Amino acid sequence: MFKKIIAALMLLALFIPFYAFKIEPNLAVVHQLKLGDQSQPAEIKVVQLSDIQVSESYETKRLDKVIRKVNQQKPDIIVFTGDLFDNYSQYQHEQEIIERLGQMKASIGKYAVWGNHDYGGGAARVYERVMNAANFTVLKNSGETISLKDGKKLFIGGLDDSLLGNPSVDETLAYRQRYDYSILLTHEPDVADKFIGTNTQLILAGHSHGGQIRLPFYQVKNVLAEKYIRGLYELSDHTKLYVNTGLGTTSIHARMGVPPEISVFQIHF
Repeated sequence: MFKKIIAALMLLALFIPFYAFKIEPNLAVVHQLKLGDQSQPAEIKVVQLSDIQVSESYETKRLDKVIRKVNQQKPDIIVFTGDLFDNYSQYQHEQEIIERLGQMKASIGKYAVWGNHDYGGGAARVYERVMNAANFTVLKNSGETISLKDGKKLFIGGLDDSLLGNPSVDETLAYRQRYDYSILLTHEPDVADKFIGTNTQLILAGHSHGGQIRLPFYQVKNVLAEKYIRGLYELSDHTKLYVNTGLGTTSIHARMGVPPEISVFQIHF
């Protein structure tokens, strides 16, 4: 019996690294959330992606599965909350990225913000051009008001990266005038508190990778993702914050208990 237990533990010790490096990083889990007043007729579907971190460990061909899953949702809006590249100086493949991101379809539009990795390694020279070529509008302390078919107004704003950019909440909100529902995009989730009291309904963030490796007694945290790490939060003024765990990896190219995520929001207002 004792030998069987030892053998089982040895197999487990071998399986865990294999799963963390080879299996879980290749997943793409779709999380569905319903937000807003479900009694209201206005409805939009927003798909959030974050932290693709293309690299030798997350090659562009890995996006094919993500593209299929995103397009199956038939989204009205697709948003990307930063970190397209992991280290641009080591892995570029710009045209492949443009072709694949361009295959993602949204009936209203596609929007993105800057992440800290989109500034480093020379990525700052190409990030906006790559996203624009894939039909994403890059929001940098700016926003757009979208008129929906029923006459309601949806505002989408985007904050510049809070680590390597020049973020301004005031500049971003200055674009917001008449609206019925407001979505703010930011790469780092902990800056969400700066939007408290601004009558913002939903904030979408990434950056944390959800900790990337989930340990039983220790939470792996990242700078400006120490308070809000993964999933749905309600701030003190009832603003909703969602932290997407991202698709790729950085530093250690493994995931354990935090699979790559596609977030889908059905919003009524």
